Amino acid sequence: MKIICLNGWGGKMHDALLPYLKHEQPDILCLQEVVHSPATSKSELTYRDGDHVLPQRANFFADVCAVLPTHAASFCPAAQGVLWGGDTPVPSQWGLATFVSRDLPVIGQAQGFVHKTYGTDGYGDHPRSRSAHVVRVHDHEMGRSVTVGHMHGLRDLRGKMDTAERKAQAQAMLALFDSVVQEDDIAVICGDFNVEPESETLALMRQAGFEELVTSRNFPGTRTAQYLKPGRFADYMLVRGYDGTAEFDVIYSPEVSDHCPLVLTL
Repeated sequence: MKIICLNGWGGKMHDALLPYLKHEQPDILCLQEVVHSPATSKSELTYRDGDHVLPQRANFFADVCAVLPTHAASFCPAAQGVLWGGDTPVPSQWGLATFVSRDLPVIGQAQGFVHKTYGTDGYGDHPRSRSAHVVRVHDHEMGRSVTVGHMHGLRDLRGKMDTAERKAQAQAMLALFDSVVQEDDIAVICGDFNVEPESETLALMRQAGFEELVTSRNFPGTRTAQYLKPGRFADYMLVRGYDGTAEFDVIYSPEVSDHCPLVLTL
């Protein structure tokens, strides 16, 4: 079973990202920073937040659905705000999405929020609403069930330090995960957590029995050359209950985002 976790950067690098996903055909794809703008037929829109201006794929969710047609897709919005087509505001939802191969029966799932709740009237002030999704599938070849959950950790304009909100976010993620996972499952939690390797968030997950693979296998970071700020860590992959040798890699080439894909093979 191949599991890929990636912050898709709103589809900014879709010309590279979509062929990569089509080639890789993960059994489960956990994708953050997903845009869904059903009210427009435009392919490109612009996100504006003060000096922060970023091109977005207007219907990034549909783009990925098109290259993974044999997957069941779930979009989990965190908020609806406005993107721009020139001077025209376009209602657009933003969140994360999970894609599961239809070969894998989904036998449990939960969707919820790890910070605030659904933003109905704009993306809001930072730190903004953050959603999470957990799916439980059964792998008949392994003869075991696997529970996979992911979240996109809140962004704090002050940086990636530990905060009370981040502690509560990690606790909420573990609680949502625990509502789905069963005792004998292989358990996987991943995502763009927006924290440093020494964070309280990861400590809480290690206390829950998870091994974090990015740091324990000495990868130098999860950011590509597209990311120009200091700090090379943001994304993490945690595993519990797997007795074999899990193959894991951080993909630095090809570049498909300002984040690297994390690839776990069980």
